[in-house]
Amino acid sequence: MTIRVLLADDQTLVREAFAMLVESAPDMEVVGQAATGREAVELTRARRADLVVMDIRMPDLDGIEATRRIAADDDLAGVKVLVLTTYDTDENIVDALRAGASGFLVKDTRPAELLDAIRTVAAGDALLSPGPTARLIERFLRNPAPPVAAGPECLSSREREVLTLVARGLNNTEIAEALGLSPLTAKTHVSRMMGKLGARDRAQLVIVAYESGLVAPGSR
Repeated sequence: MTIRVLLADDQTLVREAFAMLVESAPDMEVVGQAATGREAVELTRARRADLVVMDIRMPDLDGIEATRRIAADDDLAGVKVLVLTTYDTDENIVDALRAGASGFLVKDTRPAELLDAIRTVAAGDALLSPGPTARLIERFLRNPAPPVAAGPECLSSREREVLTLVARGLNNTEIAEALGLSPLTAKTHVSRMMGKLGARDRAQLVIVAYESGLVAPGSR
């Protein structure tokens, strides 16, 4: 299946470079380019994009608010947002994840990594650049936000184990190996947790895990 990608960045050269890269992938196509957050929301709706590569700092409407509007629109329920930022210390990344982004990457990511990130997020997995993740977790704890719908107390002991591993960045295959499960069983646990917690994707599961104290920064 071809992934329909919308590119949102206020720098024309950046958008064009990303467009050439995305179009070079046989499983992707660029369905639009937006120079502002407001335009990104409008084009996402008009072009039926599957995924938006969203810059944070844009005029008119920034990427955080644009992400929030996309995530809140029932007609765009299946759309994923991958945030790109210039600096891995960008203080707005946490807000973007809370607004509904499924992950983020810094702009100096290698081309192949960007394409892999698009595939990962489009498939429903969360993606966080490993470098700044620990600093972001600290921000979660210093600036707590209400959990998405419920806390991990509604989960079974096995689901809490799985949630802990999701928060540490493991994918379904790695979770299965760590707990002696089949990959399908691990995937089922993740899906059930999303339903119980009212989470859109794995990124929100990570938020619940850290803000509830189930996982602490620096834990292994």
